[in-house]
Amino acid sequence: MKLSVIIPTLNEEENLKALIPFLKKELAEKKHEIIVVDANSGDFSEEICLKHPVTFIRVERSSRAVQMNKGAMLAIGDTLYFVHADTRPVPGFFEDIERAVANGKLAGCYRYRFDSKHPLLKINSWFTRFNGILSGGGDQTLFIKKDLFDSLGGFNEQFCIMEDFELVKRIKIQYQFYIIPKSIKVSARKYENNSWLRVQWANLIAFKNFLQKRDPREIREQYYGMLKRS
Repeated sequence: MKLSVIIPTLNEEENLKALIPFLKKELAEKKHEIIVVDANSGDFSEEICLKHPVTFIRVERSSRAVQMNKGAMLAIGDTLYFVHADTRPVPGFFEDIERAVANGKLAGCYRYRFDSKHPLLKINSWFTRFNGILSGGGDQTLFIKKDLFDSLGGFNEQFCIMEDFELVKRIKIQYQFYIIPKSIKVSARKYENNSWLRVQWANLIAFKNFLQKRDPREIREQYYGMLKRS
């Protein structure tokens, strides 16, 4: 397996300082590439990527769907792994994904836990072990065979929010979606800048609107209107 790790970024300098060295160490003896697709950050993200080095490209539009599709288009690995900059994959993730693919799992994700001891966030984390309609969010990361990703047309770029759920929904129509029974670590910064209840309510409204096939631009505007940006 050759793994293409694709990271969409916008002003993620601090997270890249931790994530990139971790990935380079984990993948040092593996067939891999790391592609950071940046939406014109105003920080030192590019300098950090070039220092290690990893592939760094810019796109004009700040959209994870656009950024991740661009990374996938340039990727030469047979398996793609989409990772948000504020997540921390578990040690041995390459072997986890390789094993899953060898066992016929063409797409999947991890469970997660937050970098916070807040008791309510532990409840949120517990539910990520279930493969229901709420599974497959971007914080869980996503691995997928490149030929499958290409056959599905990648992420739908009309989705400026919830592009991850939309793709996973399409995957599940035809294929098994697998949750690796390990937990990666994700940032609780959204909850630190807002109350737990406020974030949960915003998530619920966004997902309801998604299921009702509302315009993604309306979903995004309403969602971020309910929350303080981190």
